[in-house]
Amino acid sequence: MKLSLPEDVQLLSTTRSFLERGTQKLLIAGEWVEALDGLTFPTYNPATGEPLAEVALAGEADVDRAVQAARSAFEAGSWSRLSGEERGSLLWKLSDLLEDHADELAELETLDNGKPLRVTRHGDLPQAVKHLRYYAGLAGKIEGKTIPVSFSNQFVYTLREPMGVVGLIIPWNFPLLMAIWKLAPALAAGNTTILKPAEETPLSALRLGELIQQVGFPEGVVNILTGPGLPTGAAIVSHMGVDKVAFTGSTEVGRQIMKNAALSNLKRVSLELGGKSPNVIFADADLPKAIKGANWAVFSTAGQECVAGSRLFIERPVYDQVLEGLAAEAQRIRVGNGFTPKIHIGPLVSENQLHRVLGYIENGKKSGAQIIAGGERLGDDLAAGYFLSPTIFTHQDDNLPLVQEEIFGPVVAVSAFEDWQELVGRANQTSYGLAAGVWTLDIRKAHRFAQAVRAGTVWINGYGLFDPAAPFGGYKESGFGREMGQEALELYTQTKTVWVGL
Repeated sequence: MKLSLPEDVQLLSTTRSFLERGTQKLLIAGEWVEALDGLTFPTYNPATGEPLAEVALAGEADVDRAVQAARSAFEAGSWSRLSGEERGSLLWKLSDLLEDHADELAELETLDNGKPLRVTRHGDLPQAVKHLRYYAGLAGKIEGKTIPVSFSNQFVYTLREPMGVVGLIIPWNFPLLMAIWKLAPALAAGNTTILKPAEETPLSALRLGELIQQVGFPEGVVNILTGPGLPTGAAIVSHMGVDKVAFTGSTEVGRQIMKNAALSNLKRVSLELGGKSPNVIFADADLPKAIKGANWAVFSTAGQECVAGSRLFIERPVYDQVLEGLAAEAQRIRVGNGFTPKIHIGPLVSENQLHRVLGYIENGKKSGAQIIAGGERLGDDLAAGYFLSPTIFTHQDDNLPLVQEEIFGPVVAVSAFEDWQELVGRANQTSYGLAAGVWTLDIRKAHRFAQAVRAGTVWINGYGLFDPAAPFGGYKESGFGREMGQEALELYTQTKTVWVGL
């Protein structure tokens, strides 16, 4: 399949051979197999609109095969007999392979997702390696506890045991990294897994499957099924043999997953869902730093981040100054093909996503919000791709769809605030509660805001920082459960209490 790239781009031979091998298959029970019904779907390069590869589309029968393989590996296979230290050793070996193949994986990620190569290579890949190594270290340290009880001659203790077969459904904005976010703690805890990457960005997960085989994970421990939410994702969620589902994606889909999980076998569910995060600049902030930070908080990854600081509140005395700085910074952002040097952001992930975001922009204009910068699909040499200029709106109505709904594109809604009470009320006036940011040199004010805002993560004088040791997750309709940190192990283990009569 011919790839459309800038003339000076030369892909690694391993990347090119991966893309040219033919239809990508499913990983089930340690074997690469075609979908039973023979269906496939294309994945596209969002920078050019051209197809990258043809990928197998897993149906209900394929999901059933994968569940059986995972169940066998969990209950009767060698996985159930490995110690935590042995599981951790395999995770560490996988981290080494990711590091060795980082250039190739970064190229696949940029081709499939569109984000700049320097971001995938120096951001996503190192973070994935760090996450694997963090949970490799925790795999042998999953502990229960002893409990003093009111009965005499009783010794009571708890065990933390794996859930069993776990379905992992990941989004398209950080395809490889979020696959590792879920795989690493699930495997460290002793579960077997069925990984479903987003249909828009399946390639890095499939290459990851090959590396998992190379490391020597037992057959059936990691199964990889590609396909859309219907039928593939829904079949995983509804399957009676899946004990738990972990999902990252939209709140709308999260609701449907909870319904399907309840109607099947009451499987456990953890959800990391949408966001509409408030980002606040006080008059006493380091304004140049805050202006740069606020731009990157919403325009990074072309705004396709659940934590994007898409509602920006500026204290009235510095509103005009900050707004002028924001517009100037937005004009300096370079948008283009992720393989082009010195590009800041790439395209939106698909044509559907581009039109969805453009719809919000048109609605904002008609609703009385004012565009200060951007708001247009980019043409000329970028016309074939799904490129959108960074867009700044100002508004005076917090009830606009532009302000209340997750857009998932490079669009920020900016407004002024007068006092503390107004700010806190408006910051919390959303159904979401994933993240928030605040910029001020008054540390007391910063801590007060962190306590007042209803969000799972709050950044002070910074934005968008993550570490495998720091828990991440949402309040309200942004979901429940915590990724990363030791808390993530709680998503993939269950407690057993044992009473011993003495």
